[in-house]
Amino acid sequence: MASGRTIRWFCCLAVLLASSQAFSVHYRTPTRFPRQRRHQRRVVWHTALRGSHESMLRQNEEIDRLGLPRIADEQQLQELVEQRELVPIRETATLRIHPDLEPQNRFCRPWTRSFLDDISGAYYKRFRQPLQVNSAVRTAEQQHKLRRHNRNAAPDSGETASSHLAGLTVDISRRGMGRAQRKWMEQYLMDLRDRGLVETAEERHQPVFHIMVAKRYELLHAPAADLPAREAAAIAPQTTIP
Repeated sequence: MASGRTIRWFCCLAVLLASSQAFSVHYRTPTRFPRQRRHQRRVVWHTALRGSHESMLRQNEEIDRLGLPRIADEQQLQELVEQRELVPIRETATLRIHPDLEPQNRFCRPWTRSFLDDISGAYYKRFRQPLQVNSAVRTAEQQHKLRRHNRNAAPDSGETASSHLAGLTVDISRRGMGRAQRKWMEQYLMDLRDRGLVETAEERHQPVFHIMVAKRYELLHAPAADLPAREAAAIAPQTTIP
């Protein structure tokens, strides 16, 4: 009897299980797909005018060769202006100055101003647009403050100190330039760099061309008859910029 009751109990249990499976709702566990990584575009910096540690050294070597001071403060800056060691950058139809550039910083060495007149005139002739100066002479005090919020700024002292401190250097804006304008600027500056007349770099984090002008640039404006043959050959144009 006990075995019969056991058999009947198992039969009832089997019926109940079958019924529950027939009327139950099955939920499929969602298929988990591997998380897709976001496609990250890697921006490659293409320029023919890359800055370098060696270029910074050459800029400071030029300053030392000329015996120029690194301007410490605004008092020393004003003294150099009064002595006409630094000359004002002039706005013209071909050259503009960024409105945020303070009046006391709108100065440079005479040969650097000659360079600005030349390049802006040639650029305007080609594109009928003026160039813009974003930065010129700075003091060591100003450079020190600049480095507080701009890690890419050059030091205010040492062998790679900013050449802005000696007044030889300007930054020309490339904002708004198309491919043709930028290529023209690169070619123009590379020609001068290859002749040892400028040290230049197209900066990545700031939309400017950084240009230190060597004192030899003033020989371009000297009468050819006054130049030794070797100097005349060295500064003679190597290419024609269209």
